[in-house]
Amino acid sequence: MIHQYKNNGYNIVLDVNSGSVHVVDDMVYDIIGLYENNTLEQITDALRDRYSVQDIKEAYEEIGELKEAGQLFTEDIYEPYIDNFKDRPTVVKALCLHIAHDCNLACKYCFAEEGEYHGRRALMSYEVGKKALDFLVANSGSRKNLEVDFFGGEPTMNFEVVKQLVEYGRSIEEANNKKFRFTLTTNGILLNDEILDFANKEMSNIVLSIDGRKEINDLMRPTRNNHGSSYDIIMPKFKKVAESRNQMNYYVRGTFTHNNLDFSNDVIHFADLGFKQMSIEPVVGEDDEKYAIKEIILGYTNPNDLAYCLSINNTLTAATPQYNLSVFISFI
Repeated sequence: MIHQYKNNGYNIVLDVNSGSVHVVDDMVYDIIGLYENNTLEQITDALRDRYSVQDIKEAYEEIGELKEAGQLFTEDIYEPYIDNFKDRPTVVKALCLHIAHDCNLACKYCFAEEGEYHGRRALMSYEVGKKALDFLVANSGSRKNLEVDFFGGEPTMNFEVVKQLVEYGRSIEEANNKKFRFTLTTNGILLNDEILDFANKEMSNIVLSIDGRKEINDLMRPTRNNHGSSYDIIMPKFKKVAESRNQMNYYVRGTFTHNNLDFSNDVIHFADLGFKQMSIEPVVGEDDEKYAIKEIILGYTNPNDLAYCLSINNTLTAATPQYNLSVFISFI
């Protein structure tokens, strides 16, 4: 397979199967485009108005030499194995366990419909979770390191089962030559010293869900029945989590919406509070939702427009030179 393209005045030819890259003149570039499906005579007839017949012949022979050397028009040696590859055993390396189909917040953009995923509110039993870990081990092949994310809803609403499953997972590691990497994703409402101590001992990573400044977070992540500010409840706990893990192996995970297109200010807000690890991602929802990010609102062709990305990056770069941050920003 040959891929030809022009860039910054260069004619570039990539032989995909060998990985060879060639920078060529206009004549060779044109000949390569005709080489596979035409004879020398046909190529000469097609190009004689632009190049001399002798030059075409010499270039044609040089292309043939590169082909013989395995640097142009090489065969795909893996093609015979494609069907066998599709028949290979499935290897599972990670699970996202919905340990709780219930939640204690009422986030307006929640794809899980406040935890129940359009179904009934329920908590996963230890027996179901145990079978899930057994399935992961049985289908992980020779892979040693396995990942399990305790998710929801809100997983701390079923934390006794979380602890039991971690204990079970650890108990089967040695016999199966496996190592579990557990992660906890939490909104922080029920987070306490007991949960934090356990998480710091057993969880390789903790994801802390909060959207930014108090007015932004509380607008989109209200408590059930609007009993108090979720920001006020969780922020002291999240700061404690970050410090207890030495500002590593956690991240603050925020969602930006129509209400905070200036979310660079939320990143700065987190930085001012001492957070070093952040992930900021766009909301996903129907266009008619009040919080939806719309093209007309952004003023760009779409949120992935380079100008928009650069404007956010430049805002953060200019505003936060004193911070040592790890920030991941995702665009639609």
